[in-house]
Amino acid sequence: MTTDTTSGASLIQEQVASLLVQPLEAASVVLSSGVRIFDSSEPLRIPKLTAGITAGFVAENAEITAADVTFGELNLMPSDRKSIKALTKFSNEMLRQSTIGLDSVLKQRLVTDVSSALDAALLTGAGTTKSITGITKQTGVSTGTLDNTDPDSLLDAMATAAGNEVEPNRWFVSSADFFALRKVKASGTGEYLIQPDVTQGARYAMFGVPVTVTNRLAEGTAVLADMSQVAVVRDLAPSVTLLSERYAEFDQQAIRVVTRYDLGLLHPEGVVVLTKATP
Repeated sequence: MTTDTTSGASLIQEQVASLLVQPLEAASVVLSSGVRIFDSSEPLRIPKLTAGITAGFVAENAEITAADVTFGELNLMPSDRKSIKALTKFSNEMLRQSTIGLDSVLKQRLVTDVSSALDAALLTGAGTTKSITGITKQTGVSTGTLDNTDPDSLLDAMATAAGNEVEPNRWFVSSADFFALRKVKASGTGEYLIQPDVTQGARYAMFGVPVTVTNRLAEGTAVLADMSQVAVVRDLAPSVTLLSERYAEFDQQAIRVVTRYDLGLLHPEGVVVLTKATP
């Protein structure tokens, strides 16, 4: 974090750091879903097992067949990974007259801007021009068909996960698809097939798996995942810089936020990406 010698600048930077760093993780639907977060500003190499050994029955005094496990490696946060950046301006009158009001405005603007951009990248980023490759664009994931008029398509995805010996713990579904599925009723009884999880207040679960409804996914795309198999690398902390002279002719100041993230899958088979069938 850049340090400024003026008390006003220091106050603003402390406010922004406290309002941004902690709420960002809570505001981001991906960061708050149980992913493994690694803090590093340098390239990170994560070793992973790609194949185990075969155990068998061996007679007394017989030789045990030796075997080697196979290791792979996940390389994240390359040195040329681009940053997520946001900038917001405010007047000096606002700074002088209302510190509490400024806190509220900055929290809403900065957390919303950064978390929205981050979630879009972590979920659907194309990985082009040195940006993040999102979960739905990762190689090696399992795939399936989403039919928002038939909850059986969700069970098919869960069957795929079970076939991969994965216990998924999160659905990501667009609001359009979720409420279309929510409207589906059982024939005969007329009861809704998808009910709220009464143990979690107003939160929903689909076939026992918690649901995150997000508009960062387009209609026709859903994700079923074991989020413990998703690795997110986060640069040590957002860099918060006060720009006290850039907009001096307008009697304004600005705050710039810069941070870097990257994402990879420890085991791609832990993710099932559903897409709507082409008519």
